[in-house]
Amino acid sequence: MAQVRKRTHSRNTGTHNTARRKTSTARKGTSRRAAPKRWSQRVTEESDALDLKRGVFKLTSAKKIAASLKRSAEHSARRKTGAYRSALSMLTFYINRAGKTLPKTQRARLERAKLELKRAFGKA
Repeated sequence: MAQVRKRTHSRNTGTHNTARRKTSTARKGTSRRAAPKRWSQRVTEESDALDLKRGVFKLTSAKKIAASLKRSAEHSARRKTGAYRSALSMLTFYINRAGKTLPKTQRARLERAKLELKRAFGKA
């Protein structure tokens, strides 16, 4: 015996539903939803990489940035890999996420911090 599939919903193709749909998708003037958190924000807040000092990437010296990253990497209990790799990955992550909005002077400072980080860990 063949089974007959029951309908779970009716197909109403009247103009009433389409009119309602158009008005519901129209933008509301004053009410706005909060923007969803970005994945990069979640990574910086909840990552197992490092516990960074606040404002570390805004320091004025590449040596200070490298020293702070090294200190954070060596003292972090949350990292899953070596201290050098964790510190370098957080620095690279910051540079990549900033993208074109990062001023050239700050980008150059952060690139120099990579070299300083290498020296600090004895990799250069």
